[in-house]
Amino acid sequence: MIEQQKPIAVEFRDVSFSRNHRLLVSHLNFSISQGEALVLLGRSGSGKTTTIKLINRLFTPTQGEVLFDGTPTTRWNEIELRRNIGYVIQETGLFPHFTVEDNVGLVPSLLGWQSKQIKMRTYALLHMVGLDPEQFARRYPHELSGGQKQRVGVARALAADPPVLLMDEPFGALDPITRLELQQEFHRLQQELGKTVVFVTHDIQEAFFLASRIGLMSEGKLVLLATKDEFKQASQQRASVTPHPDSLAFLQCLRSLQESLW
Repeated sequence: MIEQQKPIAVEFRDVSFSRNHRLLVSHLNFSISQGEALVLLGRSGSGKTTTIKLINRLFTPTQGEVLFDGTPTTRWNEIELRRNIGYVIQETGLFPHFTVEDNVGLVPSLLGWQSKQIKMRTYALLHMVGLDPEQFARRYPHELSGGQKQRVGVARALAADPPVLLMDEPFGALDPITRLELQQEFHRLQQELGKTVVFVTHDIQEAFFLASRIGLMSEGKLVLLATKDEFKQASQQRASVTPHPDSLAFLQCLRSLQESLW
């Protein structure tokens, strides 16, 4: 039986981007299927964040085109495009003078939802990310822990039910226990909701835990795009193929961490 190919959510066609005469990403050619969790892995400065900003048109390609739902992003209305793409960053970006409920309900409010519908959606999402609405809905961001802020950030990104979610190292500043809890909860949510996710990290453990495929970036190029098993195989020394140094380095980090725990 032939497995049916999933529709493409996002596609990069020979995309390069320069800023201040500096090439940040070069000749990106790949696609992301609907419902996939693609993790962009790489060292700092490898082009991961630039790549996801090309999806929601915070950056516009210098060369080539990015397609969202089959249409080049340059043909989309910017506001309409971004309402179809949730965006979660490490700093959360919550409005400090808005309550949790107001932060989560912001985009539905801008879309003209009725107040009762917004409240129902907000409370359902807070439950979904592990926050009791009765306890947290009327709090302000300064009254939340780092982990609670990130949960609110994820809820806000999901509020208008966008098909695609971009996540730029959202758990990077959290303590290890909170980070693991949020990774587990987000993995469950992604499986449950079937969202297309593009997740940026430099943490190999996080990549292997969350990804359906891993895209390894180095010096602005996508040097490897593979499932976790394929990533391991591609990083093994073979006579005919020389693995990319960064794939070897990241896997060595993973092995060292696993060995140190046992």
